[in-house]
Amino acid sequence: MSKFETIKSLVMSLEDDFTKFYEKGNSAAGTRVRKGMQDLKTLAQEIRIEVQDKKNTAE
Repeated sequence: MSKFETIKSLVMSLEDDFTKFYEKGNSAAGTRVRKGMQDLKTLAQEIRIEVQDKKNTAE
């Protein structure tokens, strides 16, 4: 469950950079958004594997 909390924190931390990139055209903020989204993708994949493993061992 701690990975889920990490994902929520990561998404919330990116909010300012999303605003700076999309509303103000700040390209450095876009780079931070891209990095944050890559981290999010990695965490999501780890959770998917963890859930699948847990599901398979429960059967």
